Amino acid sequence: MSEESDSLRTSPSVASLSENELPPPPEPPGYVCSLTEELVTKAREELQEKPEWRLRDVQALRDMVRKEYPNLSTSLDDAFLLRFLRARKFDYDRALQLLINYHSCRRSWPEVFNNLKPSALKDVLASGFLTVLPHTDPRGCHVVCIRPDRWIPSNYPITENIRAIYLTLEKLIQSEETQVNGIVILADYKGVSLSKASHFGPFIAKKVIGILQFFLHGSDLNSLHANLPRSILPKEYGGTAGELDTATWNAVLLASEDDFVKEFCQPVPACDSILGQTLLPEGLASDAQCDDSLRAAKSQLYSCY
Repeated sequence: MSEESDSLRTSPSVASLSENELPPPPEPPGYVCSLTEELVTKAREELQEKPEWRLRDVQALRDMVRKEYPNLSTSLDDAFLLRFLRARKFDYDRALQLLINYHSCRRSWPEVFNNLKPSALKDVLASGFLTVLPHTDPRGCHVVCIRPDRWIPSNYPITENIRAIYLTLEKLIQSEETQVNGIVILADYKGVSLSKASHFGPFIAKKVIGILQFFLHGSDLNSLHANLPRSILPKEYGGTAGELDTATWNAVLLASEDDFVKEFCQPVPACDSILGQTLLPEGLASDAQCDDSLRAAKSQLYSCY
């Protein structure tokens, strides 16, 4: 018998192997740091991130998830877990709690997180309700601009605005640069009626929340310019960066459709469907069910980012 035929006879195909004999799935690609040397230094000084221990820390968090929440349906990739470690300055326990909060939030608020993808929010994006300014602030933070006056309540419910906010945050946080530098949320209340402003009251804050920092302003731009330089602001906000452009960020989101479909449009395994009921921090579930959806959004943001 020829050598070729002998090989065919003695080497069964993958299809003929039993389920237990199938080769393991390929490992996800290894982590490659994209931070500049300057940001590596910043992460070391401000986030307690040590490059030489980074993968060890990720593995420690991964082991904790597998041990304490074996049925949790979550990515365990290095890059994904780093997001939570950085947000909690590499405190393993707090990073794990943040990860659980994040998934609890997603399970407990299906009207916001189910089918969360850019194509489902075209009306909100077209309204100009929110965008990301093209330039970062001096610290390297991206600036998310929210304009409540662009929301017409008769067109769609307020939860669609919240979905657009989460969509934008999820896209931004994928960047390691954002994980280190953070995000500024700029809420523009100029020209907003009192009735509409009451819906957005929970965003009236100037406080660091994980990687988020909120600024509120009305007609008086002095406080805004004290925190954000005119050079990065559009002329609508007394800046020198030209007209406010919403189309560019909308295009960025719409180009990420496949990523959001993969992450937010898949069924949750039945084995962890109870997660949102049992692991949600005290007080969060009641807020998520209250009539004021923006109040719930504030609670979720405190716990998830």
